[in-house]
Amino acid sequence: MKKIKGKKHKLYEKKSSGKGSRGKKALKLKGTFFATRAGYGFVKPENGKEEYYIPPDSTGSSMHGDRVEIHVTRPQGRGRSAEAEVVRIIERAAETIVGTFEAGNISRRTGEIAYGFVIPDNKHYTDDIFVSRERSKGASDGDKVVVRITEYGNRSRKRKSEGIITEILGTVDTPGVDITSIVRSYGLPERFPKEVLIEADQSAHPDEDRLRGRKDLRDTVTFTIDGDDSKDFDDAVSLTKTSGGYELGVHIADVSEYVREGSLLDAEALRRGTSVYLPDRVIPMLPEVLSNDVCSLNPGEDRLTLSCLMKLDEKGRVKRSRITESVIRSRHRMTYGRVQKILDGDEELCAEYSDIADTLKEMAALSRLIRHRREKHGALDFDLPEAEIVLGADGSTEDVRIRERNDATRLIEDFMLLANETVASTFFEMNIPFLYRVHEEPDEEGIRELALFVTRFGCHVKLKKDGKADGKELVKLLRDTEGSEAERLIHTLLLRTMAQARYSSSPGGHFGLAMEHYSHFTSPIRRYPDLQIHRIIKEYLRFSLSEKRMLHYAAILGEVAEKSSFLERRAEDVEREADKIKMVEYMQSHIGDEYDGIISGVTEWGIYVELPNCIEGMVPLRDMTDDYYELAEDRHQIIGRALHRKYTLGDPVRVKCVRADKRTCETDFEIRY
Repeated sequence: MKKIKGKKHKLYEKKSSGKGSRGKKALKLKGTFFATRAGYGFVKPENGKEEYYIPPDSTGSSMHGDRVEIHVTRPQGRGRSAEAEVVRIIERAAETIVGTFEAGNISRRTGEIAYGFVIPDNKHYTDDIFVSRERSKGASDGDKVVVRITEYGNRSRKRKSEGIITEILGTVDTPGVDITSIVRSYGLPERFPKEVLIEADQSAHPDEDRLRGRKDLRDTVTFTIDGDDSKDFDDAVSLTKTSGGYELGVHIADVSEYVREGSLLDAEALRRGTSVYLPDRVIPMLPEVLSNDVCSLNPGEDRLTLSCLMKLDEKGRVKRSRITESVIRSRHRMTYGRVQKILDGDEELCAEYSDIADTLKEMAALSRLIRHRREKHGALDFDLPEAEIVLGADGSTEDVRIRERNDATRLIEDFMLLANETVASTFFEMNIPFLYRVHEEPDEEGIRELALFVTRFGCHVKLKKDGKADGKELVKLLRDTEGSEAERLIHTLLLRTMAQARYSSSPGGHFGLAMEHYSHFTSPIRRYPDLQIHRIIKEYLRFSLSEKRMLHYAAILGEVAEKSSFLERRAEDVEREADKIKMVEYMQSHIGDEYDGIISGVTEWGIYVELPNCIEGMVPLRDMTDDYYELAEDRHQIIGRALHRKYTLGDPVRVKCVRADKRTCETDFEIRY
């Protein structure tokens, strides 16, 4: 990348009053605007680490996710963040918003609605949208609607956004409307443009020339291991036990062979960023003809792959590795359940899969070696329960249970992590522009609070001399609490102190995995960053990564990283909200039922209680009439003034479900004394 020589740029000019001024020399930066419920926001510039605070009166007409241009008004100082103002909207994140229509004045003479407001479902959109009667499409109070913004508001000028309702989805209790509302509210693309589908069909045609120059691994025993309901398989594994250790192959679908840079397919994939997995549907990054067919490593089919071939010693250390274009033919489509039964010695399945049964057992042994080495270096394994939502034929929630995690799931996880680390380290050492997965060290204040909190459970966490977290100490904490009543709580609290992992064009470490360099290489069907680095890898392997192409990648990767990080967070928000509304729906049929749970949060307005199946609800303080409760100074418990009854974070409690409302997406509990 081109470096600017000479003096450093001034972020702002000094007036005689000493205050910052935009001025002619103000630094202009571009980035994505992140809104908060309080009205202010943040912008993290492209290719930059510093985050800029945007006060409420400096956000202009920007909305969450907009790509904006900012001017720095105050540089970062001791104990204060850098500050800026939005001066231009470069690209809108959304032109339509989904929300609940609330009727305004109703004419006494005609009974018609004079006007109304749309309250956005997406909590990042903090302001409602004014809709006149003529533009309301006849919406009724409480309807879920889609509104197109015709005029963007401006907080500093106290001007509301205005819009026109383009679609009435129905009430939140109409089958399918709950998830559709969430999908629409976050602006997820639900259909592929016609021209993209045409291009996908054309790209998917067989082409013998694509096999030329590839390493032929069709005779190597490879197979996929995925969940029972998986439809796309983008990774396969192979293993050979040697006298000195192991030869492990991780084979990844070569999606970049079908999705070329600059194509309509590529632009659509970047626009989506990632596949989104919801209880009743999947919104894929790529059209089905690619994701479920030619790019999916289906058994018995020749498939183009990028293979990371690693030679490991008997202790699970990578001694040599090679990344190559290849072609494989998967022998089996294995599931986690079947693999676990084989590892447990199921005679019938061992006989059915006799060609790979021994290999699977060797894989399990290697997996344990790899995981042990990671933990020894300070890698954190949060073995937290994850909810699995089971839907009925009509789309309603039939059950919420814990998703099984076993040796089979860990095996694949360990091999994918190793391949990702190997690829990242290889390209870092060659100083080639690349996309990395970066995870910064946890917040120091949060770690100090955690270290203090866990002492009540007899645990101790030693911090480094500079007050920062020591990964090995945190691994010890996880081990010490394993199997105890405090395990789930402490693991959750530790996870909350962690920084959010992100994509970056600059190499950086991954604290949670205790790795110096890490990338996402193993899921190009569902993640754009993986697809992006596959292109770089292939150009390098084909000796076409010229200086011009290196400069090209250096120029675009910062924006790709920023956009991919934002779209990943969006997908996580959508998945979390979809799960939550289905959990609330489940609890609607369990009003009056009692459960044993654990206090997972303590706030000024109530106690959060999590049930064994991960459903969380609140016990509002307003309903706790047996005493006058106050939040303790350490914010980990509430204490009754009169009876001195205490409710502490982590305490087991018995609760009764008293309310479950899909409109507000809230579940309320009542403590059973």
